[in-house]
Order: sequence, then C-alpha cells, then structure tokens
Amino acid sequence: MNQNVQIFGILLLYTFVRLLAAAAFEDGNNNNVKITKHSLELTQTINIQRQEFMQRQCELLDANRQTVDDLTELQMDHMIVDKEHKLLYCYVPKVACTNWKRVLMLLTGKWQNGTDPLQIPGSLAHSVGMFTKFYDLSEEERAQVLSEEYTRFILVRHPFERLLSAYRNKLEGGSPSARYFQSRVGRQIVRELRPGASNESLNQGNDVQFGEFVQYLLTPELSRTNQTDYNEHWEVIAKLCNPCVMKYNVVGKYDTLLDDSALALYLAGAKNLTFPTGHKPSSTRANLRNYFDPLPIGAIRHLYEIYEEDFRLFDYGMDDVLGFEFG
Repeated sequence: MNQNVQIFGILLLYTFVRLLAAAAFEDGNNNNVKITKHSLELTQTINIQRQEFMQRQCELLDANRQTVDDLTELQMDHMIVDKEHKLLYCYVPKVACTNWKRVLMLLTGKWQNGTDPLQIPGSLAHSVGMFTKFYDLSEEERAQVLSEEYTRFILVRHPFERLLSAYRNKLEGGSPSARYFQSRVGRQIVRELRPGASNESLNQGNDVQFGEFVQYLLTPELSRTNQTDYNEHWEVIAKLCNPCVMKYNVVGKYDTLLDDSALALYLAGAKNLTFPTGHKPSSTRANLRNYFDPLPIGAIRHLYEIYEEDFRLFDYGMDDVLGFEFG
C-alpha cells in the first residue's frame, strides 16, 4: 500500500477516535475517562511523525549545534522536571499550561485536597518555587533527562492563534490578570503608538486594538526587554523551550490536547490521572480572520518572520489566517 494512503488512513481513524472522545468529554471534567490502548497507539503514530518532522526542520535551520551546556538559566526556566516519573514538561503560556501545572501538582504530591486538578487555584499552580526546574539539576541529572528513559513533553499551538489568545486574555479582557497587563503594557502601547490618545485611554490602557498590539510587537525598542526577549505570553516557543536541544519525544498540539496529554501521562507511568477535560473550548481559532484581515499584509509578513521558527518546527501554515501561504 502507498505510504501516503496508509498515513491518510491513520489520520482518518485518529480523527474518528478524537470525535468520539470529544463527545464523551462534553459534560465537564471526568477523571474516570478510560484511555484505550488503540487510541494511544494512534496518538503515538502521529507523535512520531511530528518528532521526525521537527528534527528535519532543526537540521534545515542548522539549529542542532547548540547543546544543553549552552543554555542559560533563563532558557531553562520553563522546563519543569518530575524526577520520580522521569518527566520533563516545557510549559508554554496560552497552551493549557495552567491545567498542566495543576496535573503536575497532583502527580508530584503537591496537592492533597482531592484529585480534581480544576479545584487547584491557578495562582497556586503558577507560584514561584512550586516545581523543580531543569536548571536545578546536576550535570549528570540533566544528561539523564536527555536519555531515552525520560518523557520530554512540549505542547504547542499555531503561533498566530496563540498570539491572538494572549491579546484577548491580557489586553482585551477584564480579569485581574488583564487589568495588570493593561496598566503595564496597554498604557505603554497607547502612550507610544496612539497619537492624540484620550486621558482615559492613557490612564487605563484597556482599549488597545489588535493592530496596535501587532505594531507594538514589531517595535522591539518597546516590546523586547534589552532588545532580545518578549514577555513569555507572546515569546517565540522555540526560545522558551529550545526543541532542537531538548529533542522532545512527545510533541503535543493544542487542537489534539486531550490525546497528546493522555499519551504523555501514560508514558510517564501516571496511572489513574487524566488531563482535566472540563476546559472550555477556545473560540480564538474561529476569530483569527476577524482580527488579522484588517492588518496590512506587510505587518503580517513581518509578524510571520518573528515567529517563523515556530511555524517551521511545528508544521504550521498561514492558510488559516490569510487563506494562502507566503511564497
């Protein structure tokens, strides 16, 4: 049988299994969901293809020369290690990282008040010092993490979908977190990029338009600390997690979140623990065109250049945003 036909058949069956799983998850969190061997095998088949694709892209980007010894503490800051279960998870803001940190709190015995991850306060899951980081390990322990013994897990998302999610959550919303970002980032954007801004906008920073946010990202003297780093919520995933160095062996994607999380937990030997299924589905993907269509094509192209490494490493395209790919 032709290999492409085989792959198409696997993907078709995989999609069917996902639809059945999604139907079962509609009623909220259910930690008694049984993950079947067959569904795990299908997920692993897709995962292996993602790993191989990512490795080829690392070679094309000539990014394999760097080693763990070259990483700074900041470059290892998002890498959480559970030595007991031999699991490394690199968390990416706006890609289900709060729920994954909650799961890790249960897995590492940091939460004793029940077994439902969604009962754990998000602020607690994000608190400083909660987890062992990769930089906390000795040289010998780091080498072990990079061995076949360890499950090294990363969850990724379409770069522009993740970017829009960050904007909607941090600059467009009304949560305490949004108000914090509006007072810090929003006010800066209004002050520097909006001629004739009203006093209310200058004081509140809560009416930043998406186009202004994009302009902010394209103005490094405003948006990058020391001209090198973005805020973690819109930083390039490759910079947060260094996939060509860490060689993740479970590459999860946001649109297959439950399946990929189940695989990572299974490989880590986390019995009787499932990723919370009560999360609300995101409407960000459906709104991509509404936010991006008014932007100048030149701005989108420059934005693509910033996130190009993520597009290439994780096999994402521009079709969802523009309806066509850049030449």
